[in-house]
Order: sequence, then structure tokens, then C-alpha cells
Amino acid sequence: MCFFPITFTDAGGRFRPAAFLLLLVAVLASCGHPQKTDPMQDLSASELLGNPNYPAISYGGYRGVSRSEQPTLAQLKEDMRILHAMGIRFLRTYNVQLPHASNVVKAISELKQADPSFEMYVMLGAWIDCEGAWSGAPNHAAQDFNANKEEIQRAVALTQQFPDIVKVIAVGNEAMVHWAASYFVAPEVILHWVNHLQGLKTEGDLPSDLWITSSDNFASWGGGGPEYHNADLDSLILAVDYVSMHTYPFHDTHYNPTFWKGEESEPPGVDGAMARAVAHSQNQYASVVKHVRRLDAHKPVHIGETGWASVSDGFYGPEGSRASDEYKQALFYHGMREWTQSSGISCFYFEAFDEPWKSAANPTDSENHFGLFTQDGEAKYAIWSPVEEGGFDGLTRDGHEIRPTYDGQRELLDRHVLNPVP
Repeated sequence: MCFFPITFTDAGGRFRPAAFLLLLVAVLASCGHPQKTDPMQDLSASELLGNPNYPAISYGGYRGVSRSEQPTLAQLKEDMRILHAMGIRFLRTYNVQLPHASNVVKAISELKQADPSFEMYVMLGAWIDCEGAWSGAPNHAAQDFNANKEEIQRAVALTQQFPDIVKVIAVGNEAMVHWAASYFVAPEVILHWVNHLQGLKTEGDLPSDLWITSSDNFASWGGGGPEYHNADLDSLILAVDYVSMHTYPFHDTHYNPTFWKGEESEPPGVDGAMARAVAHSQNQYASVVKHVRRLDAHKPVHIGETGWASVSDGFYGPEGSRASDEYKQALFYHGMREWTQSSGISCFYFEAFDEPWKSAANPTDSENHFGLFTQDGEAKYAIWSPVEEGGFDGLTRDGHEIRPTYDGQRELLDRHVLNPVP
């Protein structure tokens, strides 16, 4: 991918919106086809995480309104080729309950066999639930032990089969944060399975250079309120190989909007608001690092998830915070990429493609529109430039060529861009 060494902060650590705008202009106007790195097969997690030559992304290949419609191996290969052309080399999946993740790994393996220069690695998610998850009466004091055990076993088996591809196992996705009311568990549950996997590494049943983590909201990693601070969390921080934290200023434009509205002395309008959004993520990241450093001065902290939706008919749309559109998404995407890549932080940006199953009953729900590509493979504004430079020539998604949204016409896009709520 193309990134530019522009510093967004002044000597006092404050964001400089002018520098942010300069970055956007440079990236969108001048960034051509992503440069490819020399093939370096079978790198370890420690070599991949924080490496700017291996940009990361969160990935789901679902095309339909239900996950019962599993993408085919051919469809997954199409997506892998698109992501590879975009410069992505590391992707994150979320569970192994369904065939999706194992088929993603299989698709990568077959692409590598056909073309040794093809390079893609996986952060494999293992889903963790509490007892009675997704029912009317979840018991957050206990875990669904049998289901979680089977999920961990599937993750282990897939890693053993494809050790050249699976480089990280993440135990749980937002499984400790309390607003995950349908399924969250206490840190001791995550700690149990992290210790189990670390034990398999010690015994030689998993690669010694495989990294184990859990991927969760910044607050659950100690960056939020005291309700999350306990001895089990401290033990978990010490047990994982690195901390994978999530940060979502997009959602905070509704739930915690102080940064979004800004102060009278701060630049008005969209560009100033988006500079503050990136700064908001930086602050949440720093709060996690501060907590982790109390326990381990050298534990790496990376971003397992962050993103910005391009459409919303609810909290984030025209009648809400006015956060959702492709222009703001582009500002956030490039701002986060520049900051993390220049700081040695991996960022599994959420997400590659729109996934309509996430809110099937409401097609314009923001959850369906976090992708950098639409369901049909149209490239949103954040990645218009590599499309126009021919970076995706010859590639298709379900028969659709990779084309820019709005027919590549900025004036059409601008009609959908609203200033943040004052």
C-alpha cells in the first residue's frame, strides 16, 4: 500500500488537521498500485505484527443475508486475490464454528501452491460464549465449557494443519466487554483457554512461535473504567503474547460524542472532526498501553479492530451524528493507517467487504457497511486511487469488475457528506 511519512501532531502532541489533509490529498491523488514486497514465506507472528510491509485487515467473505450461505472456495480465492492486490498480507477471522475460516485458510494454501509468490497470513479467531449465550438468560458468571472446548479444539487442529498460514490464535472476540450482553464472560474464562494454548506450545503440540491473544474492546483491556480492573485481567495480560485491542470512534460519535462536536477553538467541519476521531483512537490505545505497562514493560499492544461505516439510517446517519459516509471513512482509514504504520502498530482494519448478514432485516444499518468494498466489489472512496491506477485490473467479485463507487465522481459522493452535528 502507499503511505506517507507525515506527522499529524505538533510538539505538544496535539493533532494538526492541516497535516491530516495533506496526507489525504497525497494518498488519494498520488497513490498508485500497491508495491509488492519480496516473498518471505512462513514468517512468525513476531515478524509480522508491527511490520509496515504486512498491512492487516478483518475479513468476512459472506455475500448473503445469512451465514448459512457459506462463500465457496472459488469466491474466497477471488477475495484473497483482491486483498493481495490491495497490499494486504495479514487477515483476521472470527470463529471456527462455521466452515468459513477453515475454507479461507484452505483457499490461501491453494493459492500459495499455485503461485509461490502469493503471501497471506491469518489471525484465527476462536469464539467464546458464556453459559446460556444468545438466550433470554445468559449466565455471565460461567462459560459454555463444552462449546468453547470444541471451538478451541477446532482452532488447534486448523493451526496444526496449516502452521505456515495461521500465525495467531485469538481467544474470544469482544468476549469480556460488558456491553456484549448476549455472551460476555469474565477474564478468568479467557485466561483458562489462553493458558491451555500456551501449554500446547510448551508441549510441542503447537508451533512455539505461534502467538496467543484475545481481541477485545479497549475498556476490557484496562483502558476504561475500574469495573474491568481485577487480578484475572492482570494475569491475562501477562499470559498473552500481545494485547489485541479495539477502538471505535465511529460508535462514540453517538455514545461518547465530546470529541466529535469539538471545542470552539478547534477547526470546524468534517476534516477537523475526523482528525479528532483519529486522536480519539490514539487516546484509547494509549490508555491500554498505560495499563499494560504497569504489569509488563515490553508487552506489545496492537489494534485488533477499528473501522468506520459508510452508510447508516440510525444513530450515525443524517438524523443522528452524521458520521457515516465514504469521505469520512476514507479520512479515518488513511489516518489510522498512517499513524499505526509509522508507529510499529499492526491495525486489523474492519473490514474488507460489506457483509449484509450482520443486520439482514435493515439493509441500511451501519453494521452492514463497514467494508472498504461493497458486497458487489465496488471500491469505496478510500481506495479509489489504486482502482484508477489499474491495481485491480482483471480481478472480479462474483462477476463484477472492481470499479469505484459513484462512478468515481467526487461531486456525486460529496452530495452525501454532511457536517457533524454541532
